[in-house]
Amino acid sequence: MRTLPIGVQDFARLRQDGLLYVDKTARLLDLIQNGQRYFLSRPRRFGKSLTLSTLGAMFGGRAELFKGLAAEEWVKRQAQNPLPVLKFDMSSLGSCSNGEELNGSIIRRLEDVIEDNDLTLKTERTANETLRQIIRALYKKRGQVAVLIDEYDKPILDNINDLKLANEMREVLRSFYTELKSCDEYLRFVMLTGISKFSKAGVFSALNNLADISMLKRYGDITGYTQEELDGNFAEYLEASSKSMNLTRNELRDKIKCYYDGFCFDGKTRLYNPFSLLNFFFDDKFGNYWYMSGSPTFIVKYMKEHRISDPDKYRHFEVSSDFTDSREIECSTPESFLYQSGYLTIEKWEGDVITLDYPNEEVRKSIVRMYLDEVYHVRRYITLGTQLWRSLENGDIEETVELFNTALAAVPYDDFPNRNEFWYRSLFLMMLRGAGIISYAEVHTFKGRADLVINFNKLIAVLEFKFAPKTSEVEKMKAEGLNQMNERNYAKSYETEGRKVIKAVLTADDQERKIFVCLVIE
Repeated sequence: MRTLPIGVQDFARLRQDGLLYVDKTARLLDLIQNGQRYFLSRPRRFGKSLTLSTLGAMFGGRAELFKGLAAEEWVKRQAQNPLPVLKFDMSSLGSCSNGEELNGSIIRRLEDVIEDNDLTLKTERTANETLRQIIRALYKKRGQVAVLIDEYDKPILDNINDLKLANEMREVLRSFYTELKSCDEYLRFVMLTGISKFSKAGVFSALNNLADISMLKRYGDITGYTQEELDGNFAEYLEASSKSMNLTRNELRDKIKCYYDGFCFDGKTRLYNPFSLLNFFFDDKFGNYWYMSGSPTFIVKYMKEHRISDPDKYRHFEVSSDFTDSREIECSTPESFLYQSGYLTIEKWEGDVITLDYPNEEVRKSIVRMYLDEVYHVRRYITLGTQLWRSLENGDIEETVELFNTALAAVPYDDFPNRNEFWYRSLFLMMLRGAGIISYAEVHTFKGRADLVINFNKLIAVLEFKFAPKTSEVEKMKAEGLNQMNERNYAKSYETEGRKVIKAVLTADDQERKIFVCLVIE
């Protein structure tokens, strides 16, 4: 079996070392032959850097790297007249505290470009002036230039919760990228990639000749792995894993699909996250690889800043088809951030309406873990999750609630000034899901909606949540919940399943920061 290219984003190294490569060069040829100026938005760990590296090798005419690939003949011809390639990675700039630092950091990286290409230039006062001189010098020396810029938006995203600083970064980048339009006659090909589209309009207001291919069906699979690519390129790994896990090949494929498939950027093509899939085959076990590789700081900061306490509200969430096209950062919506960072994806696309949802099990666990870790600051929740599992295994809903109260006591309440029934229920739900316990909110029944249903091995727990702002109101809310539970009989549809059915009212005492449980017995 070919070695898996985990963490390898350099196409030349990947091919020279004989690592496994899923051939995307047919799509890249289509790009080259049908246009010259492109923009592509994709979440982190989705193959953007490898895509640009491959394009760089294609324009550079490195024919030895393309043997057996779709672009082999084109690159052979290109080798007769290779283009100079200017590849720039904005994520390599590091942290900058103001626009002047960003300008200086870009210039220092451009000095490397000058040295690598044996140019006799002195850097200019600004990054955009230096970029212009480099492009002109490369053109005079070797002909038209291919410019490839990765993570174009990184300096903006790093400062997403400081709008003044983010806009300062944006102005530096605007001047830098605008230089590409003034140098248009010297450029054969331009492609920029990043996570966000929301800042594209602002950054590129003067660079309006980029074709945005982020949501086009034609390029829906330009990054990521399709089901066919999984079956064709990873057949030996599928066979090995099915044996080690004692599963049939189809059982394993179904489980992998549930965990890692489901990303969609065009309303049609379903994709596996390459990073997660490669790590799964390397470790030979299911894991939350995407989250563990580093949750993007900007999304955590944004969700906390906007006090978004329940990610479940974005399940099957309808938006207009232009929902990512916000011109200004401060006007971007939470669902736009979640989509562009990879937590939400396109479930379906009908006319001008897009329905968003979480793509797969790994991402659902990732959003829960991000909230427990970074928003609610629930500590030791993995150990707590094991205890929750055991308490439910024993059918002890009271112990389950006490474990929740233990975690609740450590949550920084000052971060959540507008607590209500919904807030307590959402946190309870996330802790259950963080423990791997199947649970659902607002489950429809023939007489209404049950607040929360826990679907566990040998039992079903139907829970009604109530909120008491003061301790003196707890008994009143308990009684109200009991009456509602008995009148509407939310659990009736589960009573014929042969599992134990538990019905309970959970009343949150906001003054004491504690939930009281009242079991309903009929």
